[in-house]
Amino acid sequence: MLTTTLILICAGTTRMARTGGFAGPDEPLDAGGRRDAARADHVGATLIGCSPALAAQQTGQAMALPFTVEAALVEIDHGQWTGRTFDAVPPQALREWIADPASGAPGGETMAQVQQRIGPWVDHVAGLAGTWCAITHPMVVRAALAHILDVPPRAMLAIDLAPLSRTRLSFNRGWRLQGIG
Repeated sequence: MLTTTLILICAGTTRMARTGGFAGPDEPLDAGGRRDAARADHVGATLIGCSPALAAQQTGQAMALPFTVEAALVEIDHGQWTGRTFDAVPPQALREWIADPASGAPGGETMAQVQQRIGPWVDHVAGLAGTWCAITHPMVVRAALAHILDVPPRAMLAIDLAPLSRTRLSFNRGWRLQGIG
């Protein structure tokens, strides 16, 4: 029987992750993020896919993992909020987005769009034997979980995912969540 393991690793810490905001694709890891990623355990995966975002690629490099860039793993596009701190976004707009992630940030992607992007990638990995790994971002991990567990994307916002956290899944005739940590 074909058994697949998928480990989703959140990229290391950036300045925006520490201060609270919407990082852009070119934001690097901060010094602590580089240090922590270099100390992280190796995952022993057959193949590692990585978001095209700089912080994700730097995470893979710091962990000394060979990776290929996978467009499906890129962080949610926060549109007009990209590069802004939470404090720089109108409070009412931020509250509305948190209450209803289906709307997305102005000019950005919705959680449903991220789920539509990551879903086919996850489905492809399900058909491959072995241990696979992806270095990506919290919103992408949440969208993957919504796809795999068939739950509304809004429910996934209740899951906190720290930098370098790992979400472990297995597939054998169906996906199973093995752990988040």
